[in-house]
Amino acid sequence: MKSVAEQHFSRELLSWYRANKRTLPWRANRDPYRIWVSEIMLQQTRVDTVIPYYERFMDRFPTIRALAEAPEPEVLKCWEGLGYYSRARNLQAGARMVMELYGGEVPDDKTSVAGLKGVGPYTSGAIMSIAFNRPEPAVDGNVMRVLSRYFCLEEDIAKPKTRIGIEKLAVSLIPEGAAGDFNQGLMELGALVCTPKSPSCLLCPVMEHCAGRIAGKEHELPIKTKAKPPRPEHRVAAIIVGSGANAGKVLVRQRPETGLLAQMWELPHLLLSKEQSYLLAIDGAAANEQAAAGELLTKAVEAETGLLIRPRKWFMDAEHVFSHIHWTMRFYLADLGAEDYSLAAESAAAYETGGETSSEAVEQPYRWIGPKDMETLAFPNLFLRILREYWD
Repeated sequence: MKSVAEQHFSRELLSWYRANKRTLPWRANRDPYRIWVSEIMLQQTRVDTVIPYYERFMDRFPTIRALAEAPEPEVLKCWEGLGYYSRARNLQAGARMVMELYGGEVPDDKTSVAGLKGVGPYTSGAIMSIAFNRPEPAVDGNVMRVLSRYFCLEEDIAKPKTRIGIEKLAVSLIPEGAAGDFNQGLMELGALVCTPKSPSCLLCPVMEHCAGRIAGKEHELPIKTKAKPPRPEHRVAAIIVGSGANAGKVLVRQRPETGLLAQMWELPHLLLSKEQSYLLAIDGAAANEQAAAGELLTKAVEAETGLLIRPRKWFMDAEHVFSHIHWTMRFYLADLGAEDYSLAAESAAAYETGGETSSEAVEQPYRWIGPKDMETLAFPNLFLRILREYWD
């Protein structure tokens, strides 16, 4: 039998959500595909950021079939700017599984949904509860924070054992026949009221029995061990400017088919060793052309393309933080320096016509692009920023 605090929580949270829920595009109906897309997009991303991406994505891929049959570059381009691009690839892989195994319909079965590519315990719980109203927990960071505070749970939420315990607690709180609204209410409360740093306790519909607030621990909970900081990496990059038929264009390359930012486009760049990382401590603007960095870039691009480039001057410095890596990058403007270097004839001809060299040294395809090509090629945020700055 539920305690008074548990009964109060379930009743008041559900009532509050139904009276105050936000109007969001994925709440227009209970289509499991629409809910699935929204939950994948919302992982580690704010609602306000997701809304325009979600609307564009659903316009472009309105059905599971449309997503499953789309070329992957189109899916990545539609996802461009959201980050964590493996989410897009896994979503498309999951859509293809649904087409192949379930005739294009998301199955009303937890085991089957949980077996889809990229669908973990939280996403499967969200789909099952919101789309099919099944009493399944959907426990993310918001939910763990809310329940840790309300029940004054002092276990480390970074530990799998704690998550499992909170999932069991969440299931026990779901009111009969209201799983979808209850789970969304939990998420909504964590997003709008029981926020990480400044919880609005006086506005909270369940504050009366909140054990964390009563104990004065609302700012201390939940307890979570800190993750390791992202590994620092220092890189130098080149904005290689074309000439002749490629005047006004820059040289870009496509990343490998697997790994970080797989198959996305980028400016040529080079990871510096620990011994070389001191180069970025030198003021790029003051040094104008940092000879050692320029030489490293020249050798790296030549090894991959057969082209000899000439870094001309510093353009800008930039940073980008992934979940596990922190890039610090220095960008140089460069050209092919044909008057100073003898280019490999085959490579020069290939790149001047926008083709690809047949050189065995080339591991990634390169091509010349102009601003118009940005409409179809998918770039990580960092390189989008740099190229827009360059062309603006």
